[in-house]
Amino acid sequence: MAHSEDYKLGDFTYPRGWFMIGDASKLGDKPTTLHFFGKDMVFYRGESGTPHLVHAYCPHMGAHLGKNSTSYVVRDGEQVQGESIRCPFHGWRFGPDGKCDNIPYSEFIPQSAVLKTYNIIERAGIIWLWHDPEGLEPTHELPEFAAWDKTDEGWVRWTLDDYGTLNIHPIELVDNMADYGHMTPIHGSTACDYFDNIFDGVKLVQRFDAGHRTLTSDAHSLLSLDTWYEGPSILQSSMHGAFPSHMVIAHTPVDDGSVRVWHGLMVKLPNGDYTPEQLEMAHAFQRASRDALGQDIEIWANKEACMNPMQIPADGPYGKVRIWYKQFYNPRAQAKSFQDRVSGKVVTFGKERRPELQAAE
Repeated sequence: MAHSEDYKLGDFTYPRGWFMIGDASKLGDKPTTLHFFGKDMVFYRGESGTPHLVHAYCPHMGAHLGKNSTSYVVRDGEQVQGESIRCPFHGWRFGPDGKCDNIPYSEFIPQSAVLKTYNIIERAGIIWLWHDPEGLEPTHELPEFAAWDKTDEGWVRWTLDDYGTLNIHPIELVDNMADYGHMTPIHGSTACDYFDNIFDGVKLVQRFDAGHRTLTSDAHSLLSLDTWYEGPSILQSSMHGAFPSHMVIAHTPVDDGSVRVWHGLMVKLPNGDYTPEQLEMAHAFQRASRDALGQDIEIWANKEACMNPMQIPADGPYGKVRIWYKQFYNPRAQAKSFQDRVSGKVVTFGKERRPELQAAE
């Protein structure tokens, strides 16, 4: 297992950005222990349904807030009250701002009795966490995932595929953004037409046009993909083919050198009143997309760390991708210096996109 310092990424072990921490449909009212960024955290929903994420250990005497089934606080269903969570050890209760708001056996509450809380948002069926080693507010907005709320226009919402934890550093997943050479042997791309990358601040774009062995109707049909990162961990991709689709791949550090990966795909059917057969077609598209990512997963799960890719001219710009990625591992005051070093477009294959695709951009 290789660590952030082995890749010489910067000052921080873990990057700054928005990260997925769970499928919202699987995170209910009961306090649930999560482990990301080398830390234990506890997720719970208040009585309003609002999600909350807190440090796992009580500041009073260090009891774990999520790993208990025998305390009467838990047995009596008193652990979550309103938007607050109660410690199973001594019953100290902490509000959504982290401040202790009740001690059952004391009217005196120390001002320092504060439980660390985390900035999370529930959106598009996912719980997202803002992580920042400097402890500051977000530098960029969480993506809207607008298609999630357009079911009346024919969009079929994604279900989330959880690939579990891989013992690989996330930088090797981000390398895929420049990796033109793996498209044919891994994913079955045919008759490749165009491949480029655009580096724009916290955004990194890949545009790829090609045929495909299974996802196009014939060898001459074109499958066009616009894929982008906004920040270090949220990949989205719009696919223009038989049916428009919108994919998300999210990966979040578990510990230094390991990462958890999820996938989802929304498909746009002709209208909101689709048939069961059309709905099954949309689910089949998601499964095909899931299996395509599974081809990458198998490689990532069984490769050794690559500190310095042996790049050839026909490869994409791995070096620029890694420089772009470093902005998230260094103080935000240095981010622009990394962005400026790579800003612009790099065309790896082809001269320009076809006119009909340029019009759609």
